[in-house]
Formats: sequence, structure tokens, C-alpha cells
Amino acid sequence: MSPPLFVLGVSRSGTTLLRVILDRSSGIAIPDESFFIPLLARRHRGAVDAEQFLDDLSRIPALAAWGIAPDDVSPRIRSGMGIGPALAVVYESVAAREGKPRWGDKTPMYMRHLPLLERLFPDAQYVHLIRDGRDAALSFLRMPEGTFTRTWAHPENAGEFACLWRTEVVAARELGDNVGSSRYFEVRYEDLVARPDSVVASVCEFAGIPFDPGMLEYTGAVDVSEKPHQQRLLQPPTLGVRDWRSQLSGEDARAFERVAGQLLFDLGYQLIDPPARELNVRGAIALASYRARLGAWNAVVLATQRSPLWRRRHPPIVKH
Repeated sequence: MSPPLFVLGVSRSGTTLLRVILDRSSGIAIPDESFFIPLLARRHRGAVDAEQFLDDLSRIPALAAWGIAPDDVSPRIRSGMGIGPALAVVYESVAAREGKPRWGDKTPMYMRHLPLLERLFPDAQYVHLIRDGRDAALSFLRMPEGTFTRTWAHPENAGEFACLWRTEVVAARELGDNVGSSRYFEVRYEDLVARPDSVVASVCEFAGIPFDPGMLEYTGAVDVSEKPHQQRLLQPPTLGVRDWRSQLSGEDARAFERVAGQLLFDLGYQLIDPPARELNVRGAIALASYRARLGAWNAVVLATQRSPLWRRRHPPIVKH
């Protein structure tokens, strides 16, 4: 199959909207969020043991939700293959079932694992969707409880979300600098909702997949009955769903800009105050605290997922 396509973006930046649209192309299958790439990469370092890998697949909720069972991929999984190719087989099974020649992924959590994606899939392409971080903060902070995993660095206010937004946007743009324009394409959420036809066509041209105007007619084809945080998919792309100018307090907007004002400015977004080239003390402390808490969380998750106890805590969902 062709190289995978990863839709990148900070949480609440419109990546689900873009995924739903691209998945309607005849050239690519992009299922709902996966979450399992870092998990399986940690559990299967080096060469894969086929039996253990298939056993782990039987315990992953996303695959059960996709309707993919270990038996669907077992004919192509062999002991000794690398974890990257083994993971690709899983996605290729989804694409083959839909009669499509290529697969993609959209999982905002992977913004924290970009070096891993690049190591596992060295020929992957990336579409990075960027949204004004203050609008993304408004959306993120209003998400219902239970729709996300709360890490030790989970943002509770606009200033804390700015730490997440700045860290992840910078990381993705650095990836883009490293891989070049043939593999990295940057899109603004504001452009996507203002001119969806031309923006989606440009994404498809970059990725080398067919574009059809019918891709934008998704509103009657999505099931969000169990996803209260995705109800906007029942509407066509809409400008002004969140507007930090009228919905975010001046204090919160300045707290965001203390951490990420220069990046907002570099991306062409309007600021309340002129950007400071260097972080002030409060902004630097907030960013350092976020990174320390996230690092500690990642270390604990890594140890837990590599532990033999992981299987005990995650019984099989699908038999194989």
C-alpha cells in the first residue's frame, strides 16, 4: 500500500472534521481514533512475536469498535517482523475491507509521540491542522467529563492549555521542517471552515488521493449519538463556532498569550498585547511545570504498559 497519512493537530482543533471528510475519499480509509500505536510499540520492541501481538490486539477497544478481530490480520502477521509493519497490517485490513488502497490515522494524542510515528513509519505523510489556540482552549475546557483521559498535565484553564498547545504545535512544525514539504502539509482550521472545498482539494492534492465534492456532504453520514463532544459534525463547516474575543475573558486570553503569544503572532493570529520575544517568569514556570508533569505521566504509563500485569488489567474483548 501507499505510505500512511497522519492527520495531526492539538485536541479540539478540527481534526475530527478533517478526518471524516478525508475518509469519504475513495483513496483512503481513516478510522476513528486508535490510541494503540504507542502502547503496542512499547509492548513489542524489536521483533514481534506473532502470538503475543495477536493476543494484545484482542484486548484493544478501538479495534473492537472498528470491527477488526485478530483473525482478520493473523494471515499477514509473522514472528520476527518489525512493529511498524505489523501495525501497518492492522490499518491495511481496515482499508482493504473498505476497498481502499491507503490508510491513515487521526489521534490527537499522537502529537506527543511524533518521533515514534516517524520511526515506525518513515515514509508517512502528515497533514497538520492548526487552530487559534484560544478558540481550541474554549472548546477543550468545555468538553464533557469522560470524553478524554486525564493525564497529570491535563489543562484546567486557558493558561495551562497554552502550554499544551504551544508544545504540540511547535513539535509538529519541527517535524515538518525535518521531513520537508513532500511529506508535511500545514492547514489552518479557519481556512478549512471558510473554504472547505478548496482546502480539502489542496489536502487531497498533497496526499495524492482523489477529491470529490461529495466528500463534504458528510452531515447525514456520521453517527455521533454516543459522542456528545462531536455534535458539530451534524452541521456543515461553520465559522465562528468558538470566538475567544467574545467568549474568553481578557485575563484568560492574556494568560494564554503569556505562554504562546509569540507562536500565535508567528502564525498570523491577532493578539491583545504585543508579543514578547522571551517568556516572562510566569510563562516559563507554567511551561516547565507542564512539561515536568507530562514527562512524569509518560514514564508511569510506559512502565505500566510494559508490565506483565497489563494483560491482567485488559482482558480479551475479541476471541481469536
